[in-house]
Amino acid sequence: MKMKKFINNPENLTMELLEGLTAANRDLVSLWPGRLVVNNKLAKARRVTIVTQGGAGHEPALSGFVGEGMVDVSVVGDIFAAPGPQSCMDAIKLADKGQGVLYVVLNHAGDMLTGNLTMKKVAQEGLHVIKVITQEDVANAPREQADDRRGLVGCIPVYKVAGAAAAEGKSLEEVAAIAQRFADNMATLAVAVRGATHPSTGSMLADLGENEMEIGMGQHGEGGGGRGPMKSADETAAIMVNALLKDLSIQNGEKIMLILNGTGATTLMELFIIYRACEKLLRDKNIEIVANYVGELLTVQEQAGFQMFMARMDDELLRLWNSPCNTPYFKR
Repeated sequence: MKMKKFINNPENLTMELLEGLTAANRDLVSLWPGRLVVNNKLAKARRVTIVTQGGAGHEPALSGFVGEGMVDVSVVGDIFAAPGPQSCMDAIKLADKGQGVLYVVLNHAGDMLTGNLTMKKVAQEGLHVIKVITQEDVANAPREQADDRRGLVGCIPVYKVAGAAAAEGKSLEEVAAIAQRFADNMATLAVAVRGATHPSTGSMLADLGENEMEIGMGQHGEGGGGRGPMKSADETAAIMVNALLKDLSIQNGEKIMLILNGTGATTLMELFIIYRACEKLLRDKNIEIVANYVGELLTVQEQAGFQMFMARMDDELLRLWNSPCNTPYFKR
């Protein structure tokens, strides 16, 4: 099937989408050289600041979460591609207001290469930076091999709790410890029923049959080993909820965050039906949802499916999640 998207020259996709994003949110963010999306209030920040990086094509992630209470600078690569380390260094230097910088990197090969090279430069220049990696996809590695896990939608709540901790005036070490504690207690499982097309090339990221679904598909169409016949909303919810509870060893009486992140072409109708099933399953297990979100945070173009995210919560993390923030695509 021929790709149909409202684009111009594919070579200009990333700059044009960033120009549009920042033009639509001039009160909150600005576009700087090197494809940096910057919090307009960064210049006055007297606190720990937060830098993240990643490829374009997953909007509103990642740059849609730049602003007060979340990310200060997002470094944007080409479609589904990591930016280079020099841009990340520029972002860190721009963000550093004397209190240190938290550098959040999703676990994908290109992003990790850039992240590691950036941290080498950071060490050479003596900058005060701590890197936190988000790696919560339960489909492609067990928890004991977390370094092999892909980063999915979990980066967004990490930005939120870390940004809130920074806004409270905590030190870089304290902010990083909170972000890491949250990251260590989160898990995501994705499901897809139809793949996406690469907006620059028109190539399919995944090819699923008319009556197939795949539980465990990665962010860029990577296989997850869970391909099979299409299931109902309740059946899908049960498979995914139970997998996440098992991975996190959530016990009777615990409190969790639950996020259903649509990946581009799945309707809110479907997500609400799934959420209804999740809530009933968890209530029957005496597990309380104390924080939630249903909608699109991190998409994969027009991929049909969603990512189910779960995290163990405590009073501090809940307070940080609920504290004020003001970004283009998340506000409190």
